[in-house]
Amino acid sequence: MLTSLEIENFKGIGARQRIEFAPLTLLFGANVERREDVLFLGPPGTGKSHLAQALALSAIQQGHRVRYREAHVLLEELADATLERRRKEVMTDLATVPLLVIDDLGMRKLPTTAAEDLLELIMRRYERASTLLTSNRPVEDWGKLLGDTAAVSALLDRLLHHAHVIQCGPRSWRTHHAANLPKASAPQ
Repeated sequence: MLTSLEIENFKGIGARQRIEFAPLTLLFGANVERREDVLFLGPPGTGKSHLAQALALSAIQQGHRVRYREAHVLLEELADATLERRRKEVMTDLATVPLLVIDDLGMRKLPTTAAEDLLELIMRRYERASTLLTSNRPVEDWGKLLGDTAAVSALLDRLLHHAHVIQCGPRSWRTHHAANLPKASAPQ
């Protein structure tokens, strides 16, 4: 179990070199109670999903209900629910869960309705529930990514209002650690 984080790879968490993870997860429970949002942004492999899942688990352990979805899966579920005439039920469930984790926004191609669907969801959750979102794309690129600058602007206005934005990186943990592994010598 992860017990501490090296701050050098996360900007926005705090000033210390290392941060104990247990207090961070307890503080995150308070964020959920205050209905604050969190965004983890940065390149692939920088710990965004890992940290989001750990904080979601901590929220569950503190008694909060949590839904975790990869962004493309969430949007596919909304599209399917629309076709099956269950959209209102699915949207209500997603809008009312105390913590919704939307992971990997920007990793896969999204449907043309993505901006409108996410805007509706964020509008319903705004100041009512916490959203934790991870993305490998900077928020400045979301208009192009989602194909609707006006909807994305309204979405970000609400999402960022009570958000903690944490920039992860600059380099992948996997490639950084792989580069530090001893090289295998060729058989002689």
